[in-house]
Amino acid sequence: MALWIWTLSILSCFCITLSRNEELKFFQSATELNHLTVDNDTGIIYLGVVNALYQLKENLDVIRSVETGPRKDNKKCTPPIDENQCKEAVLTDNYNKLLLLNKADKTIVVCGSLFKGICAIRDLEDISNEMYYVDSSGEKSFVASNDENVSTVGLITSLNNDRVLFVGKGNGPNDNGIIISTRQLYERDGKDIFEMYTDSAAVKSAYHSSSTQQFVAVFEDKNYVYFIFNQQEKQPVNNRTLIARLCKDDAHYYSYFEMDLGCKDDDGAYDHCHSAYVTTPGEELAESMAQKSQTTDALSDDKVLLALFSKVNKDNGSLKSAMCVFSLRHINEKMEKNRNDCYTKKNTSSFYKLFAAENPCASHGLNASKNFPCGSEHLPYLLGSKNGVIEKPVLQKEGMNLTAVTVAVENGHTVAFLGTSDGKILKVFLSSTATEYSSVTIELNKPIKNDLVLDQTQENLYVMTTHKVHRLPVQDCHKYSDCEKCTQARDPYCGWCVREGRCTKKADCGTADKENHWLWSPSGTCVTIISADPLNMSRRAPAKVELTVSPLPTLTKSDQVSCTFGETTHDAQLKDGVIICDPPDRIPPTPKGQDIFFSFVIDHVSVPLRLTFGENKTFFASHTYPFYDCEEAMNLIENQPCYSCASNRWNCQWDWKRHICEESSSVQDVIKQNMEEECPQFLNPNPPIIPMEYRTTVYFEGRHLNYYQGKKVVVGNNQFEFEAPVDESDEGKFSFMSKEFFYSANETLQLNLSIRIDKVKIDSKLMVTLYNCSYGRSDCSLCLAAHPDYKCVWCEEDGKPSKCVYEKLCHAPPTDTCPHPEITRIEPKTGPLSGGILLTIMGSNLGIKAEDVKNITVADKECLFKEKFYSVSTRIVCQVGPMNEPKQGQIEVNINGKLGKSPSEVLFTYQEPHPSGTRPESGPQAGGTTLTITGTNLATGSKKDVQVSVGSQPCNVTEFGDEIVCITGPNSKVEAVEVTIAYGGTAISVPGQFSYSENPTVTKFLPVNSFSSGGRNITVTGTGFELIQSFSLVVYAERPEAGKTNLKRFDGNLVTRLNKSTVVFSSPPILEDPENYNITTIILMDHYHLVVKNESHSFAYVSDPTFENFTDGIKKQVNKLINAKGSNLNKAMTIDEAQAFVGDEPCNIKTLTETDLYCEPPEVQPQPKKRQKRDTINNLPEFIVKFGLREWILGRVEYDTRVSDIPLNLILPLVLIPMVAIIVISIICYRRKSQQAEREYEKIKSQLEGLEESVRDRCKKEFTDLMIEMEDQTNDINEARIPVLDYKTYTDRVFFLPSKDGEKDVMITGKLDIPEARRQTVEQALNQFSNLLNSKSFLINFIHTLENQREFSARAKVYFASLLTVALHGKLEYYTDIMRTLFLELMEQYVVAKNPKLMLRRSETVVERMLSNWMSICLYQYLKDNAGEPLYKLFKAIKHQVEKGPVDAVLKKAKYTLNDTGLLGDDVEYTPLTVNVYVQDGGTDSIAVKVLNCDTISQVKEKIIDQVYRNLPCSQWPKAESVVLEWRPGSTAQILSDLDLTSQRDGRWKRINTLMHYNVRGGATLILSKMGISQQPEDNQQDVPGERHALLEDENKVWHLVRPVDEIDEGKSKRGSMKEKERTKAITEIYLTRLLSVKGTLQKFVDDFFHSVLNSNHVVPPAVKYFFDFLDEQAEKHDIKDEDTIHIWKTNSLPLRFWVNILKNPHFIFDVHVHEVVDASLSVIAQTFMDACTRTEHKLSRDSPSNKLLYAKEISNYKKMVEDYYKGIRQMVPVSDQDMNTHLAEISRAHTDSLNTLVALHQLYQYTNKYYDEIINALEEDPAAQKMQLAFRLQQIAAALENKVTDL
Repeated sequence: MALWIWTLSILSCFCITLSRNEELKFFQSATELNHLTVDNDTGIIYLGVVNALYQLKENLDVIRSVETGPRKDNKKCTPPIDENQCKEAVLTDNYNKLLLLNKADKTIVVCGSLFKGICAIRDLEDISNEMYYVDSSGEKSFVASNDENVSTVGLITSLNNDRVLFVGKGNGPNDNGIIISTRQLYERDGKDIFEMYTDSAAVKSAYHSSSTQQFVAVFEDKNYVYFIFNQQEKQPVNNRTLIARLCKDDAHYYSYFEMDLGCKDDDGAYDHCHSAYVTTPGEELAESMAQKSQTTDALSDDKVLLALFSKVNKDNGSLKSAMCVFSLRHINEKMEKNRNDCYTKKNTSSFYKLFAAENPCASHGLNASKNFPCGSEHLPYLLGSKNGVIEKPVLQKEGMNLTAVTVAVENGHTVAFLGTSDGKILKVFLSSTATEYSSVTIELNKPIKNDLVLDQTQENLYVMTTHKVHRLPVQDCHKYSDCEKCTQARDPYCGWCVREGRCTKKADCGTADKENHWLWSPSGTCVTIISADPLNMSRRAPAKVELTVSPLPTLTKSDQVSCTFGETTHDAQLKDGVIICDPPDRIPPTPKGQDIFFSFVIDHVSVPLRLTFGENKTFFASHTYPFYDCEEAMNLIENQPCYSCASNRWNCQWDWKRHICEESSSVQDVIKQNMEEECPQFLNPNPPIIPMEYRTTVYFEGRHLNYYQGKKVVVGNNQFEFEAPVDESDEGKFSFMSKEFFYSANETLQLNLSIRIDKVKIDSKLMVTLYNCSYGRSDCSLCLAAHPDYKCVWCEEDGKPSKCVYEKLCHAPPTDTCPHPEITRIEPKTGPLSGGILLTIMGSNLGIKAEDVKNITVADKECLFKEKFYSVSTRIVCQVGPMNEPKQGQIEVNINGKLGKSPSEVLFTYQEPHPSGTRPESGPQAGGTTLTITGTNLATGSKKDVQVSVGSQPCNVTEFGDEIVCITGPNSKVEAVEVTIAYGGTAISVPGQFSYSENPTVTKFLPVNSFSSGGRNITVTGTGFELIQSFSLVVYAERPEAGKTNLKRFDGNLVTRLNKSTVVFSSPPILEDPENYNITTIILMDHYHLVVKNESHSFAYVSDPTFENFTDGIKKQVNKLINAKGSNLNKAMTIDEAQAFVGDEPCNIKTLTETDLYCEPPEVQPQPKKRQKRDTINNLPEFIVKFGLREWILGRVEYDTRVSDIPLNLILPLVLIPMVAIIVISIICYRRKSQQAEREYEKIKSQLEGLEESVRDRCKKEFTDLMIEMEDQTNDINEARIPVLDYKTYTDRVFFLPSKDGEKDVMITGKLDIPEARRQTVEQALNQFSNLLNSKSFLINFIHTLENQREFSARAKVYFASLLTVALHGKLEYYTDIMRTLFLELMEQYVVAKNPKLMLRRSETVVERMLSNWMSICLYQYLKDNAGEPLYKLFKAIKHQVEKGPVDAVLKKAKYTLNDTGLLGDDVEYTPLTVNVYVQDGGTDSIAVKVLNCDTISQVKEKIIDQVYRNLPCSQWPKAESVVLEWRPGSTAQILSDLDLTSQRDGRWKRINTLMHYNVRGGATLILSKMGISQQPEDNQQDVPGERHALLEDENKVWHLVRPVDEIDEGKSKRGSMKEKERTKAITEIYLTRLLSVKGTLQKFVDDFFHSVLNSNHVVPPAVKYFFDFLDEQAEKHDIKDEDTIHIWKTNSLPLRFWVNILKNPHFIFDVHVHEVVDASLSVIAQTFMDACTRTEHKLSRDSPSNKLLYAKEISNYKKMVEDYYKGIRQMVPVSDQDMNTHLAEISRAHTDSLNTLVALHQLYQYTNKYYDEIINALEEDPAAQKMQLAFRLQQIAAALENKVTDL
């Protein structure tokens, strides 16, 4: 096993590599990771995984590891696991459940899922050193859940200077029901480590609880411990997240309080919490929380709780998760308010008591919650409230779970790190809002585990996925190369260090303490030049620039600020917060041409300006400074040079004389900047529109033209190569004549006109619009509808075609009226009889405006004109009217009195559509089904007139014709719906229905991933695929940090449906690095988008494998195999899918691993592929690997063509002759071995026969001896009678001896601790209480109320039932009635739950214990008169047989026993002795006593006392320790003692003295005397207290017959040979034959006892008949015909409930002492009795326990006895109720006076007092109890007993 761990560690170490692009170190485990914790003092990591623990360095290197599993275990078995007792034990994995540092003790607590969740304590410095582990302490040591799927949380803290462990765990199917508990981590007061702090320091789940818990977190704050858990409630079904709180020092959990922890958005509550974390918030978050809660007190004491939740939309199955932030102070305030409300009985409807039905709240005074901050016994406890705290999410995510959270505070800023179910870490900055600023993919689609832990320095985050621990830096500030990137990161850890010019943490920036030297990333601020003075400069007049910087770092001259201006660097000057820079020495030229984006002329050049620090020229700010060029500025606007110059942003002026733009100066006779309106200019053309093809005079104005008076002005346009002189009429009035412009591409065209004077452009704002009347006006109506300003007319000239022209171009009188309208076509040509559809009529001259349309008829039926669809002259739309019968006719329109009729071929038909059916008949709920409707006349109207509805959902029509095709829409539920077609407003139902079915689902898909190059066939199995008509595939890749804006889509169409539950798709190729993306694969099924994923994972892509090319390009065949090497070869490929080729022929792949591919090539070397050149490398074939769509050519293959030199005729002899020789030798060896084995077998057979004969002889001899001895015993019995206990002692022992106080129980002692002054009052009150108990209504309510209390344990129920039995003993018939009533209720519960066989299996209810007591009472006389004698004889026979041989006083093991675990496994030499004993003051006669020389002195004393006082009851015998044994060899005397100064020593071991030690021989004289009376000679006197001192000294290092293996011996034995160990084991097993010997000896006594209690022909107690008949009646009433069930009921009520108890505890009925070795044998007989009573057949094997094998032969006889006994009782005469009551009354009369009835009543009242409020409430709610005023009577009794004034 150590080798396994060593190998695992080495493997893990090699897994620490680089991951993708980032240097993420990781540790990989061979098994699943469970828990991780970090020691912040040393930085060491502790890791709990399945079956192992690891101790890692900070860098994830392994320090050491420990193997913790698998081990043989079964969840149902109690440790330690004995394979004989736990047959179901198999090798089971050990899941780590708790991993907690106890730094105060320098230890670590480790709990696993094995062995019922037992924990160990290990050394913190060396986890391989297990300091504490005990697996034999039973239930008290079961800490964690043993179910791997049930979470466990723990917290180690200090309590009263001790270390304790708080544990919360869900209650798995095989757990102990303890949900929350406090465990001690120290040994004291008899309590072990991991035992509960107190018995009541726990919350225990109720039996058959209707809720299950899944714990999320535990934490402490001040004096409180908090638990957060999810609770799933079954009735009604409800998921809740709860926070529970209790005081640390509350030993009884009185302070326990739980309430809802809610996270809720507008869509409802998030009902499942995944992770939680508590911390002290940073200053920003703390201030935000204080403002929200409107508190003004100190913020430092509040903590913040971050919790991650999720919810699933029940309608569409979508997953949504959220983070909510809670104030711990707010939670505590809410809890205190709730507690106060409950204690003052306000708003009590939301309160409940754990695992109880009633409302616990009651009035306890106004200040109860303040006076008892940790609750009290008198206050209701284990309280809960559904009125908790609710917060809104601060962060929400869709499609994933948030699985882990931890928090760090950096410079007062709070940062949360969240793990997701798809393998990412989200970084979230928390202030008044939550901002996700980064996302890092750790391991795609591998959920992040809950333990997300920061390292010792808080610099790195340890992130767990399924098998890996990654070390992730909390920040990557260094990655951001400039301030912009640093601020864009919005990382609270980062800021721009201005002086150093890098992005750093604040602590890493040397000048961060100076103002504005470290600029925090989320502030979004960088050092920026916000202004320059001057803002710009002319390139012809450069000067100094003053720069204003914000935020300005504090600067000094030592900072050496420099300005780099263009290519020139100068030292900057600092002055009053301004940086002054010199201009550049050289300014680059202004670029020529136009700006490519805005198409304006470039008139400046921008010169870069950089500010730097120091000699290293550390950059800290930049700017671009414009140098303008006025010469270029005049060209900004076409045809307006002056306006361009004077109106631009630069400081330019226009010199109109020289016609240039220049830098501004003091010259006056120029046009300055912003004086552009004074520019010489031409404007306002009239008319602004002119016709094409016609010369027109255009008039315009001129301004500020004084300088140009008398000069020639020319107008022109380059597009039409037009130029014309300008005429000046009046001053400032100008005109020109246009030419005939020809342009037919558009109706209008903008024409810009330029003006030149003396070849110089003067500003021209002249722009006219050219228009063309003919464009788009093909008929008269269109022409006359043109705009009046265009002056278009319809010109009809002889010999020319009519057309629309400008009025002056028409040489004939224009037409005022248009021809008759013409109809050329209509749409549609058909319509339904009901009408209602729109008819479009197209033609010409259909009116100039809508008002021209006077009337429309269709087939002589009026058609309603729709004005909004009218189009001048060309289109009229109308709604056709209804028609009584099918008809066809023409269309007629009336346009201003002119009629137009459609030609004979353009007709409209009225017809009736008749749909006949649809196909398909079903489709998915999501819609998208292509639905085809068949029928006749379906092509009625047009596509837009038809609406198809499937149920209430529209069906989108895609095809319209003889069949109508439409696409169904989504439907909200699964149902069959009508399909209707609406033509216009009339709906027609389609025969048959369309069924909406469940959407398709995915149950599994294989394989689960693909290489990024695609081409892998993926088989998807699911449901509902038969509904789908078309399949396609789409893959979305999204970068985590980019979000939906950077979503990439990849389509694939290779999807094939194999059958209704299977589709296969070929993965499409996607990106090369899929690990860096979130990949979503969707099969598009009609309209349904089916994501290829299931509950655990989604379909994933991985990067393509890499192959190594062959060395030198050639690979030689080795052993007829070709090996290709690479990496990740089998990550998304199997041996069956992969393909390899040698040339054109396939290479059969034999092996495919992560790094190697082996394939078997063709026998004969193939030719190379034709597509390759055949003149390279000697024509060798290529080796090609094909994975999916991608191929790799690795090189060429060279075949091994060497021929064997050895001829075949030599090979055959050389091989065959040695083979024959080997076969002959093997046969000879086999024969010799077989003969030897036969001899060995005969020898062993002879030995076994001898052994069997010796056992047989021994049994005969032992039985003969025993019968002789027992005859003497029988004589003694006849003389002294059987020592049966009196009735009171019997009932005390049966009822109360098993209680926690044992013999000191108050019911046994009978002492009622009442002051004498109040005794009479108390006794009167108790008598009243007795009367109250005799009220059936009260008693039933009383019992029900107690059983509903969570803390009313099984032990308490047993004790309460026993008290009730004593209290009601005087009226046993009433007691029986109560028992019957409760039994009927119990039976009803089990029958309703359909588990009747489970009834009476345990004593988990009061009534089951009442039955046990009832049987004990009713069978006492039977036991005394009949069954007592055989039971006593059996006991005495066992005792005699055991004492006949050696008994080890330390190990409690005997040579003669029935119990294999109590068998003395060594051959101890001994000699029987008979000694003569004189008893001091006991007469002069000696008594002969048989002893063994190996007996200890105490054993000798016990045998002497047994013989001497055999005629007295055992209770009157002296104790062995109270007497002294004296040996008198001759005249001397010696006191014999177990340990004294003569005891034999060996190192630390001391052997107990025996008679052999003192050399006492047979016939020796011994004197038995009381302690201290014995007279001894002076020379031999010994101090008896010294004997006791010697006994106590090193008392755990003593031995008697067999010395336990010491540590040193153990070490030696480990080094011993295997043969010795095997021999030792074999010898131990041989001693099992002694069990047979003892069994044979005792068989008669066992049989006698069984016959006495299982014989219906003898006396059967009436109680047994009565109760068995009652069970038969109830079975018949509930129609239970299964005989097994009735058999189990009877067995559980009598044999197992009474006889087994008496058989295992003879001291309950007899006045005897039962020694442990005798008890061990009685247990075997009791188990045999139990096995006999079951109907189940136990299949025995060699692995069965020895105890069961011992009586295997007799069991069948005993089973038949039980069956016959039950059958005989059923045939007996029934016992009537009257007879039974008479019998019970006799028992009451005979024995009630002897019982402590008053004490029982007083003890019963303690339960009344403890649950007083609950009982009162129950009585007040019961109508029968109200009528009898039972609550009032109880209050009176309480007042008397507690001596207080009630509130009556």
